[in-house]
Amino acid sequence: MSRHQLHIALLILSPVICPASVYASAPSLSGVTPYGFQRGTEVEASFTGARLTDAQEFMFYSPGIKVVELKAERDNLVKAKLALAPECRIGIHAVRLRTASGVSNLRTFTVGSLPEVAEKEPNNDFDAPQSVPFGSTVSGVVQSEDVDHFIVEAKKGDRIVAELEGIRLGYTFFDPYLAILNSERFELARSDDAALLRQDCLCAVVAPKDGNYIVQVRESAYGGNGSCKYRLHVGRFPRPTAVLPAGGRPGETLTVRWIGDAAVEWTEQVTLPSLETLEHDLFAQDQTGIAPSPNVIRVADLANAIEVEPNDARDQASPASAPGALNGVIEKPGDTDHFKFAAKKGQRFDIRVYARNVLRSPLDSVLVVRRANGAGVGSNDDSGGPDSYYLFTAPADEEYTVEIYDHLRAGGPDYAYRVEIAPVKQSLTITLPERERYVSTTLSVARGNRMALMINAARANWGGELDVSVEGLPEGSSMQTLTMPANRTTIPVLFSAAADAPVGGTLTDVVGRPVDKNLSIVGHLNQRTMLVRGQNNRDVWGHDADRMAAVVTEELPFQLDIVQPKAPVARQGSKELKVVAKRKEGFNQAIAIRLLYNPPGIGSSGSISIPADKNEAVIPLTANGNAAIGTWPIIVTGSTNVGGGRVEAATQMADLTISDSFFGFAFEKTAAELGQETELVVNIENKIPFDGEAEVRLLGLPANTSTKPEPVKITKETTQIVFPIKVEEKARPATYKSLVCRAVIMQNEEPITHTLGAGELRVDKPLPPKVAAPKPEAKPQPKPKPAPAQAPPKKRLSRLELLRLEKMKQQGEQ
Repeated sequence: MSRHQLHIALLILSPVICPASVYASAPSLSGVTPYGFQRGTEVEASFTGARLTDAQEFMFYSPGIKVVELKAERDNLVKAKLALAPECRIGIHAVRLRTASGVSNLRTFTVGSLPEVAEKEPNNDFDAPQSVPFGSTVSGVVQSEDVDHFIVEAKKGDRIVAELEGIRLGYTFFDPYLAILNSERFELARSDDAALLRQDCLCAVVAPKDGNYIVQVRESAYGGNGSCKYRLHVGRFPRPTAVLPAGGRPGETLTVRWIGDAAVEWTEQVTLPSLETLEHDLFAQDQTGIAPSPNVIRVADLANAIEVEPNDARDQASPASAPGALNGVIEKPGDTDHFKFAAKKGQRFDIRVYARNVLRSPLDSVLVVRRANGAGVGSNDDSGGPDSYYLFTAPADEEYTVEIYDHLRAGGPDYAYRVEIAPVKQSLTITLPERERYVSTTLSVARGNRMALMINAARANWGGELDVSVEGLPEGSSMQTLTMPANRTTIPVLFSAAADAPVGGTLTDVVGRPVDKNLSIVGHLNQRTMLVRGQNNRDVWGHDADRMAAVVTEELPFQLDIVQPKAPVARQGSKELKVVAKRKEGFNQAIAIRLLYNPPGIGSSGSISIPADKNEAVIPLTANGNAAIGTWPIIVTGSTNVGGGRVEAATQMADLTISDSFFGFAFEKTAAELGQETELVVNIENKIPFDGEAEVRLLGLPANTSTKPEPVKITKETTQIVFPIKVEEKARPATYKSLVCRAVIMQNEEPITHTLGAGELRVDKPLPPKVAAPKPEAKPQPKPKPAPAQAPPKKRLSRLELLRLEKMKQQGEQ
């Protein structure tokens, strides 16, 4: 055979010899180089990770980025040419990489307005810094004990601003330190954690004279590693740290005051978006440039009230209305701001402070609400975070005062806040529980196969049934779901892809709507991706998305099906759920299977696999005494490793019926001595009538005790079972409370198994035999005295005589 013929033969045989090699699994994305790009340019970028060979598409969560070219260089490297529109949003962008076999984890990069410069080592020496243009962005890395220096030239009066993206790049727990020094090595400004930038840094000064200035970057404790990446923006651009008022109405043209810039404060008119939003990005810009990151304000349909100083006391409170929004600044240490509003008895308002969480203000707020006479109504410091919240109910028709101050009595020119007094609203939020710890959930459905997810719904201030839909699924895919009951917050959803569905992907919206058409509530997805975790796996930095990545992939080497149960699982019972695999020819790997979720009160094993040489397995199910009676949709997911990673598929949606126990067993206590026999009596309460006979076995007997091996048969008329128990001589004396009865009913050719208990058996030692008392020693006997004359025997009185005697006594006492 020629080499060419041998090659063709191997290609024909390879699917049979090693079919897993033709399948691939979901990609993993570890990083992007460079870490950010300048908008309005075309750039080359490298995306590193694993299982990237069949890369097909980048899925960007925001517009303005076009893929000009994409090429998988190696299994761990994809190179791309990207075109960034001039209007591309400045800030953090999220991306996933889609391959023919799945979709990657989420990664972020930043887009800026300044030309890009790469850090060049060595630049650790203060006297030999790297020269960079004044008005550029440097991409660099802080290694262990690394201190990077950059030199810029400025004129007297120039604003010198250095802003750093470190932890916000989302790679590692990087705590950067930033300083601006003059050529004499005197520190003009420094920053460790800037509230506006979370844990990142911001320095700004006005150049006191013409000359060179050094920007220093390091890890705050002189640590660092290859993951401590940063982007340093250096320029004359404006950099305010707060804006007032911190919000406005949808569509409103708002006059705002920019606060905290190193050079000047100014006012500007801005037009807000037409829809309410929790966070609206507002960029400061002037003739010197645009800030590298936004200030954040609220957009809500509430009338603004802005503090009027002095308002440090209740009798100086600034006027406001309810509903309404209170805006101000805790300008100095010890400052307390007061506002007053009127409310009628019974009115309810959500009073919520926006400061650190949304506005990124340094304020750690404390909120107090008082009546007109100064009596407290309620207060709050931290309600699940550094910002305050209080649910207010007016106790009377009168005027009320809101007080706000810093928890540590701190203050400053950028301690801005916004207090929203809003009507209590009905809301709905949709989330996706993680299937893999710390990895946000995505949907990958193989062609001709199925996959399933759980969807969570958080209702606020309303209740009722709920319908969930996933809008914008990839072509050729569909979903099957059920109405979420009013008493449930989660529901399974099954997705399918046609055998001829094109391989592709979309970012989909997950939407929830009440079944009650009188409720005009719509909930959308809020998906958190944890990118950086701190101590105890605390979420330090991440990304919030409003869409889920959904993709159709190439086919998998297996399909799964549940064998539909024909009989229920009873409370305090168990059942075996059979799952069958359909394998592609030659695919013989084990498939791990587990329930997507457990209905309330149901337990299932999460460690079951269909062995490599088998096509089916059973998942043991148990139901506790409080299992939710009814019919529940169930889905089983299965996973295996192919192509160096994990792939998953799901079964169809089957029904699992949970019933009440058919019996109630009441055990009578019993006891026996070693070597003896006894009986255990079980009284039966028949709860649900059944046809035919049930078999009952006694289980849990201690060692060296036994009962008859064959089961006891009962019917729906049986009220009592008696089990004979034999206790051997070598049994251990003790009280045993582990006796249970297993009762099995056959229904539709399937067993309904109960395990009911618990009974008690006491095993005793026999009492020791009585020992005769020793005879006392004989003592000398005294001379016997003559026996006295015997008294005549006492006459036994009859009942009638006794009554007569008693009557005579009573008469004599009178």
